[in-house]
Amino acid sequence: MTVSGGGLAGVAARAGGAKAVRVLSVLGALCIAPGVSHANAVAATAEGGATSGGGPARSRIERAVDEAIRPMMAKDGIAGVAVGIVVDGKPQVFNFGVASTQTRKPVTNDTLFEIGSVSKTFTATLTSWAQVNGQLSLSDSVDKYLPTLRGSPFGKVSLLNLGTHTPGGLPLQVPDEIENDAQLMRYFKAWRPQYAPGTYRTYTNPGIGTLGMIAAKSMNEDFTSLIEQRLFPALGLKHSFIDIPVEHAADYAQGYTKDGKPIRLKGGELGPEAYGVKSTAADMLRFIEANMNLVKVDAPLQRAIIDTHTGYFKAGPMTQDLIWEQYPYPVTLNALLEGNAPSMVTNGMPVTAIDPPLPPMDNVWINKTGSTNGFGAYVAFVPAKKLGIVILGNRNYPIADRVAAAHKILTSLEGDGQ
Repeated sequence: MTVSGGGLAGVAARAGGAKAVRVLSVLGALCIAPGVSHANAVAATAEGGATSGGGPARSRIERAVDEAIRPMMAKDGIAGVAVGIVVDGKPQVFNFGVASTQTRKPVTNDTLFEIGSVSKTFTATLTSWAQVNGQLSLSDSVDKYLPTLRGSPFGKVSLLNLGTHTPGGLPLQVPDEIENDAQLMRYFKAWRPQYAPGTYRTYTNPGIGTLGMIAAKSMNEDFTSLIEQRLFPALGLKHSFIDIPVEHAADYAQGYTKDGKPIRLKGGELGPEAYGVKSTAADMLRFIEANMNLVKVDAPLQRAIIDTHTGYFKAGPMTQDLIWEQYPYPVTLNALLEGNAPSMVTNGMPVTAIDPPLPPMDNVWINKTGSTNGFGAYVAFVPAKKLGIVILGNRNYPIADRVAAAHKILTSLEGDGQ
């Protein structure tokens, strides 16, 4: 038996979720603070389990994390944060604060956070895995898999366009009135592009959501089942879900809006594909390790993971990969703030196609942000340095603060172990 994010018993209050404050859920917002509890620090093994840890290197890492995270939590009123760090290929997890201000239950290695649009990186990985296995090609058009869209402009859009936010001007969110696949197909059939595909980047949930739908069709399985029963196990992720099982319901952190009201993800059409994953810092840390080829996964999946780092379009200060966004390393904080600015989500941006595409590189900073109405996430890694970070918080707080904290931590630790 599973319990979806919107159906857990015992939640004191739920807002309408993905409608009234959708734009805020993407951008983050400044929050007023309840108090911040002291941090618990634990080390994580490569398998994502907890171990005891210590020593000078750990002390330096713990201090760097503490000095960046505590002020951020106090400034933005975040009740609980989990931080995963990989330094010189060695993973550790640090837990701060509480999963719920009502119960005061502390954040632990088992605490589940909504990761918002970081979920898109799993959709990209599944799609790339299907391509490696010969089940689809990013050069295919949408109508090959959704025949009801033949003859429409959307049917001619490539899968690559869906995975790089360049189909021609889709909206940020699936329109509120669309509640099922049949309505979605009617919407896409009537859709008319604002731009020629591949010329403008417009950040869009319907695009990557449709890519996930198509990847699942190509693999002849339901999307959620593929993610939970095939991809997560293949990656070694044991505490990541779209639909949280009832036995893990108590691990689900309470999210909080910008004004401190409790909220959890309600979901919606294409929600699982675009923003539906809940995970722990330890599991997300293992995913980062897999993206840097630091843990063992099957060769076809490893190739698929690395292929998602291929650069397809130049968009302002960053290069658009298959959902992931990358910057030449070393990278300044200003460049990261520009590339992760609200305007990159809300405004269309002209792009330049990279032809041939930029092969996956190691000396780059690769990142992705994610937000829901009650949670905020950020993931970044530098393969050449075996350096990475995941920050998960149970409040939708400003993206700039997440990026600044991550940059401060990673740049201060870059030389450790080198």
